[in-house]
Amino acid sequence: MSGLRITEAHRGLRQPSRREMAATLALSALGLALPAALTGPALAQAPDRVVVAGGVITEVIYALGLQDRIVGVDSTSQFPSEALKDKANIGYVRALSAEGVLSLKPSLIMLIDGAGPPDAVSLLNESGVKIAHIRDGLTPEGVTTKIAAIGAAIGAAAPAERLAAQTKARFDELATLRSGLAKKKRILFLLSLQNGRAMVGGRNSSADGIIALAGGINVADGIEGYKPMTDEAIAAAAPEMVLMMRNSSAHNITPEELFAMPAFSQIPAAASKRLVHMDGLYLLGFGPRTPMAARDLMAAIYPEAAIPPLKTAAAP
Repeated sequence: MSGLRITEAHRGLRQPSRREMAATLALSALGLALPAALTGPALAQAPDRVVVAGGVITEVIYALGLQDRIVGVDSTSQFPSEALKDKANIGYVRALSAEGVLSLKPSLIMLIDGAGPPDAVSLLNESGVKIAHIRDGLTPEGVTTKIAAIGAAIGAAAPAERLAAQTKARFDELATLRSGLAKKKRILFLLSLQNGRAMVGGRNSSADGIIALAGGINVADGIEGYKPMTDEAIAAAAPEMVLMMRNSSAHNITPEELFAMPAFSQIPAAASKRLVHMDGLYLLGFGPRTPMAARDLMAAIYPEAAIPPLKTAAAP
């Protein structure tokens, strides 16, 4: 599966000090000897103690009804809400502790692209526990491949393929809605305001991906990823709507506050105070709910178009 890379480490003679370090960590956390390379029946067994680092992975596993296999999740696993209530929290996806992960005695560790830090991931790779590295695709094809890869890793390939097909049908319906838009509007994704400086979502970011799916134009496409944008650049970009996440009080700036700032006071969005907040994981998670999130964003961008709900969203 193109979205999945499995690493199954075992003892070896190369780099002994690194191996010993990983082995010691695994032994102390698991109370088990390190296995040899996993082969045969061991590979066929569905993992029953899964630790997840990546909110979208957690979301897919819950959508497959396999949440009972999860023993730990990272702090981005905010959907469904019971995940962080019912499962052990291993911390932020980019600041993992290898010892903390291994203390949960996992039979499978699932890591989304960008999970880290690198030293912790390296130790996990060398611990003897099976690792599934999941690519975080930001296109319809990337999402469906991701769903299938997660299912393959957890031993539920057929149900995951069905979920992927269902998700593809929703993306196809979304594309039909997008093709009916008369004129694309210019959108700025504002991640945060730090000391008055705007941090925005540029090209190849999840914000860029969702704006495109919703039929908008990302005015920050001259920037790579998430980076600051100057007041002058924001004014020149002339966004017709500003989009932000609604995850914390820090992100819930009001339209009055935003458009009173010099950088935003003269842009087209200021005339009608077009500021939209959406839940962060729903908006940027790029999982099974993404077609619906893109549809909701499209409806917010183009209220005059009366965008209908996705008919395929009601499919079981």
